[in-house]
Amino acid sequence: MDITLTALIGLPLTGGLLAWAAARWRVRMAYAFSLAATAGQFLLTLFFWFSLSPSGTTPWLAEVQLPWIPRLGISFHLGLDGLSLIMTAMTGAIGVLAVLASRTSIRTQTGFYLFCLLGSLAAINGIFLALDLFLFYIFWELMLIPLFLLIRIWGHEQRNTASLKFFLFTQAGGLLLLLGIIGLCLAYSRETGHVSFELADLQTAALAPRTGRWLMLAFFAAFAVKLPSFPVHAWLADAHTQAPIAGSLVLAGLVLKAGGYGLIRFLLPIFPAEAAAFAPVAMALGVTGILYGALMAFGQNDLKRLIAYTSISHMGYVLLGVFALNELALQGAVMMMVAHAASAAALFLLAQMIDSRMGTRDLRELGGLLASAPRMGGVMMFFAMASLGLPGLAGFVAEFLVLLGVFKVNVLFAALGACGLIVSAVYSLRMIQMVLHGSQNKKRESAPPDLSLLERGICAALILVTLWIGLCPQPFLNTSRDVILRIVSQQSASQISRAEPHGHPLGSDAPAAVSTVGTVLP
Repeated sequence: MDITLTALIGLPLTGGLLAWAAARWRVRMAYAFSLAATAGQFLLTLFFWFSLSPSGTTPWLAEVQLPWIPRLGISFHLGLDGLSLIMTAMTGAIGVLAVLASRTSIRTQTGFYLFCLLGSLAAINGIFLALDLFLFYIFWELMLIPLFLLIRIWGHEQRNTASLKFFLFTQAGGLLLLLGIIGLCLAYSRETGHVSFELADLQTAALAPRTGRWLMLAFFAAFAVKLPSFPVHAWLADAHTQAPIAGSLVLAGLVLKAGGYGLIRFLLPIFPAEAAAFAPVAMALGVTGILYGALMAFGQNDLKRLIAYTSISHMGYVLLGVFALNELALQGAVMMMVAHAASAAALFLLAQMIDSRMGTRDLRELGGLLASAPRMGGVMMFFAMASLGLPGLAGFVAEFLVLLGVFKVNVLFAALGACGLIVSAVYSLRMIQMVLHGSQNKKRESAPPDLSLLERGICAALILVTLWIGLCPQPFLNTSRDVILRIVSQQSASQISRAEPHGHPLGSDAPAAVSTVGTVLP
């Protein structure tokens, strides 16, 4: 038992409480506590990354399990493996960026703002670590509350509508998740005679085909809302546009990834046969999201809204890769979550910088940024190229792996997914043209100031991460490979075992579904 694992949750939560208290006396002290907590959590994750390795008897790098409600089979069970290691490292990095970016933009209730920010980070880390499904659901719901408050209190003009839409969509998804967890627990209890919410137990439950399908759909709908997938994406653009900078960073960099993580960690291991049968529908939704998000991004004039729709498009690749059900595509889905976190965070930071300097995010009122603020313009051009998947950058590796894995399963879906790359080039070049080139708006009396020293440091760090993943992705692939291989092998074994006794319980499409899980990287 490694009790230090709880520090990944405890550090942000404690830092948020200290920041809330310290803000009554000095705002700088509140930011210092917040920065120390997020940086400490990130450094602790790096310590786990470089110092821990599986013991051979367990797939977990670190694990802690404490009794909570034994009568109901509920425990405080956390586990860290390669997948959750990547996700928690991402949480720490985004947390540091969110605290630094908020220093000049938040003027009211600073302490409570930092508490909400760090509270959301603690809950997100809990999502990435929880191995008890009841505990997972608690963290899933706790993530909603501080994000709702961030948008509602510190958002922009239409924050009330955006926060309400965010709450209704995510709460509806959460209720479906709760129903799915309860139904799964009851099915396991009827089979074994005892109650458990443990992932290791529930994924062994023998579900009737109809029951399994409905429960899988409940899990899928909950995760699809967070991803977000078409057609349950309607909350995202408004939430991103109206959220303060920390809200945009957490939403784009982490909340969307919670949906993809849920699909990989819970849906595939618990419902392998049902996922294989549902794969064509899910992949069709992924392709639709890719094309729809890219086309909608092309039509936006608000810079933050444009970036929000690009997130829908990029998360479509995650959905497409997850349900291709082979190692190549699943590795690509994980890489896409990491690559998108870096590029989207950078673009939202740049949108905030532009808005604070020029008083607008309207593309039609911008222009000439490359000439008046060449450093800012150069950074924006870099991340616009990263967003469209330029070779050598992180997004290209992710998209290449996803499309290669999907090509092995369905050529049509791979071709349609590749079309998204063409549309992404169009909206990225349009953004570059309208923001960086052309003549400066005559309403502005002076040129906007270029990047400050702190802003240069933040942008440099994001550029280095994007280049590192794009040019040397193997460390990330190695970190998540064991997890992905285990999921793929579980899928294959389950498909074979369920097909043998009764033929193919999934119907005439079952042989094709089984074949999708057999291809792995050498």
